[in-house]
Amino acid sequence: MVTASDGRELPAFSPNMTPTVIPESDHPIRKKDIDKEALKVLYRLRDAGFSGYLVGGGVRDLYLGKKPRDFDISTDARPGQLRKLFRNSRTIGRRFRLVQVFFRGGKIIEVSTLRSLSEYDINGQEQVLPSNNTYGTLEEDAFRRDLTINSLFYEIENRTIIDYVGGVRDLDEGVVRIVGEPERRVTRDPVRIMRAVRHAARSNFEIEPVTWKAIVSNREKLLLCPPSRLRDELLKDLRSGASRPWAEIAIKCGLLSTLLPCYEDIAGNREVKDELLAMLGVLDRLYGQDIRGGKIVVPDFMLFALLLAPWACHRYELTRQKIRGPVYHQLSRQIRSDIDQLFGQQLNMKRMIKEAITTLLVNISTFSQHHNGSSWPKWLRRKSYFGDCSRFYALYLEATQGRPADENLFVETEEIRPVTVEHRGDGERERPRARKGINPAFSSRKHGVFGLRRG
Repeated sequence: MVTASDGRELPAFSPNMTPTVIPESDHPIRKKDIDKEALKVLYRLRDAGFSGYLVGGGVRDLYLGKKPRDFDISTDARPGQLRKLFRNSRTIGRRFRLVQVFFRGGKIIEVSTLRSLSEYDINGQEQVLPSNNTYGTLEEDAFRRDLTINSLFYEIENRTIIDYVGGVRDLDEGVVRIVGEPERRVTRDPVRIMRAVRHAARSNFEIEPVTWKAIVSNREKLLLCPPSRLRDELLKDLRSGASRPWAEIAIKCGLLSTLLPCYEDIAGNREVKDELLAMLGVLDRLYGQDIRGGKIVVPDFMLFALLLAPWACHRYELTRQKIRGPVYHQLSRQIRSDIDQLFGQQLNMKRMIKEAITTLLVNISTFSQHHNGSSWPKWLRRKSYFGDCSRFYALYLEATQGRPADENLFVETEEIRPVTVEHRGDGERERPRARKGINPAFSSRKHGVFGLRRG
C-alpha cells in the first residue's frame, strides 16, 4: 500500500485495475487545442485497428491551459507495425524504442509502444536502470512513468482522460508526486529527482513531503547515472524558461551542489546565491521571448558559463583586479583545471566545451576593464573570441547591472524547407535524376583533378 503524507491511500499497481475516467464535460482539454499532426497520427492508429492515446506532458499542459511543446503518443502497436503504418518515420532509442513520425515544416510526433513494469519497479531491487524494453498494458505504462501529473492518457474517440494514479487530483491541487513509493522509484532511476524538481519549478507546484524526503536523502545517487544523461537533463532545465525557480528548489534540496560541487556552500552565501539567480533570470527572460520566424539559441558552453559565473567571479575576483599578460594565462589554466576537478567528468563535457567556458569566464575581467558603454577597443574586436565573449558579457551585464541584453544577438532564424514529391502519371514515384559528376581522374576544369585534364 502507498500512503500519501496526508494519510490518504494512493493507487498501487495491480493487474486489471479500474482507472478513473474523466469525461469531456469535467475536464478542460478540447480537441481544437491538440496539434493537427498529433490528431492525424491518432486517427490513423484508430483506423488501422490500434489504440492510441495522447500522453505525458501534452496532457498535463493542456489540462493546465498551456500550449504543449510536444505531443507524444502511446499505442499498443509495435515499432515494426508503426513503421509500416507511417512511411514518413524512423525508429530511435536504445533503452526504449520510439518511432518518430515526420511532417512538413519539421514537425515530429513521437510514438511509443505501451511498456510494462519491470521486476525492479515491482520488487524494488537495488539496481539503477537495468535494461528493460518489454511491452505492456495501459495501467502498466501509467505506473512505470515518473510523476503522477505525467501519467495521464487522453483518449481521442470519447475525448476522455484516463487516470490510474491520481494525477488529475494532483494537477488540481498543484502537487508534484512520484508515482508509487518515491524511495523505491528514485533508487530505480535517480533522474526522477531532476524531473520532479523541474516540473515543480515550471508549474509553480509544491513537491509533496514523501517525494521531497526521497529527493533529499537520495540525491547523491544521481552520480551513479551516466554523466551524459545528467548533462542533458541539466541543459533542459537551463533552457526551460523556469531556470531561476528551478535553482531555488535545487539549492534547497541539495540537487545543485550534487551536480556542481563548487556551489556546496551556496545556501549560506547570500551574495553568490543572488548573483546566480540573477544570471538564470536573464536566461528565463530570453527563452520567454516570442520570436516570429526564429527562436532563441544559447550555446551549451555559454549556458554553463552563466551557471558558473558567480562562483568564478568570487573565487578568482575577476571584476576586482586587472588581469593581463602572464597573469591572464595563469588564471586561464587555473580555471580550466578547477572545471575539470569540480564537474567536468561527472557531466561528461568535451574538452572544447570546457575550453570555451574557460575563455568566457576569464574574459569577464578583460571586458569589465574595457567597457565604456559605447564601443570596444579595436584590438579586442580582432580577437577570435570576441563574438562569443561580447554576447556572454551582454548577458552578464544584464544580470549584474540591469542593462537589458539585445535578444537579437541570440536569435536563430527558422528556415522551413517545403517538402515536394513528384509523381509519374501512372502513380509511381518519380526517381530523382542522377547528377553528373566529375571523372575522378580527368576533368575539363582548369588544372584538372590531380593535375590531369581531359583532352
